[in-house]
Amino acid sequence: MASGNGLASLGPEGMSAAAHALSLPAEAYGNDPRLEVMWAMKAHNHAEVYFNLISSVDPKFLKLTKLDDRIYSSFRETFKELDIKLLKEDDLKSDEAKETWRPFCNQFEGLVEDFNYGTLLRLDCEKDYTEDNTIFATRVQFFAIEIARNREGFNDAVFTSKRPELTSA
Repeated sequence: MASGNGLASLGPEGMSAAAHALSLPAEAYGNDPRLEVMWAMKAHNHAEVYFNLISSVDPKFLKLTKLDDRIYSSFRETFKELDIKLLKEDDLKSDEAKETWRPFCNQFEGLVEDFNYGTLLRLDCEKDYTEDNTIFATRVQFFAIEIARNREGFNDAVFTSKRPELTSA
């Protein structure tokens, strides 16, 4: 993932102002397009950091939150049959899916910081973030799916593809 200008282009003062603006309650804003750009930049930065992390650290050893075990067990209890290797938009966005996801996500309100913030999620876990391979999800959906991908070995493909010595052995 290329970072382009991203947050770094704001400089230290701009990043500080952006961080402050993003910490204010939603009611403090109307439909401010600058805020949408800041959210998009924050989501992109999070995606870039996460992809770099699973590219350089064996994903099965990653701990994404203090509640990984609880998130994972609740996720697999709720979504037993969900194909996390290759998600479809309907897995998160259909009316039926939303009815299941809503109570799942809400159980982590107050437990997972920014549990409902927008985050980018890869549809095909073996590929990078691209326009065609990315969907907008809540942070707790991201954690649930990525914790499961890490524990169940689905993110291993990203890790080994970035480490040629592991694929030739």
